[in-house]
Amino acid sequence: AAQARFGAVMCCCGPCAKYRRSALTLLLDQYETQFFRGKPSDFGEDRHLTILMLKAGFRTEYVPDAIAATVVPHSLGPYLRQQLRWARSTFRDTFLALRLLPELDGYLTLDVIGQNLGPLLLAISTLTALAQLVIGGSIPWWTGLTIAAMTMVRCSVAALRARDLRFIGFSLHTPINIFLLLPLKAYALCTLSNS
Repeated sequence: AAQARFGAVMCCCGPCAKYRRSALTLLLDQYETQFFRGKPSDFGEDRHLTILMLKAGFRTEYVPDAIAATVVPHSLGPYLRQQLRWARSTFRDTFLALRLLPELDGYLTLDVIGQNLGPLLLAISTLTALAQLVIGGSIPWWTGLTIAAMTMVRCSVAALRARDLRFIGFSLHTPINIFLLLPLKAYALCTLSNS
């Protein structure tokens, strides 16, 4: 919703997205022949198609009152496999989007960079805090407070930009991100060429 304020939602989710036939026809060849590092790529097609649309000059929008149904993972294994695909897609298509970002709003650039650098900085902070706890025997209060503050700032900016206070609730995702998804994202980055 925050990205939609600038007409450039960076990933239109597959089961929820609709495209004009004329726009899709223009990009169909590029879309169907995705390659990454010289190999055909068959994951993250929704993000890839969104980036192609934006590169072609189309707007991507968010419709808050739209209703869509999709299948979601009900157990940890399928959830982690989904998150692995999404992480690979995010990293791969961020490379595609880098040339596009200067043409978009500064907030979008900050958001995309934050989506990719944020996990790296969070991982470094977490590892440093754990090292301080194990080696020094002291509780890393400053690290915890900094992570909490950064989380609240990012969620608050999104809430203000989207004019929706519910975005602040996304801060509760931080512990899941630290202990479950960060290791998965590191693995995804090391295995980007896997389909």
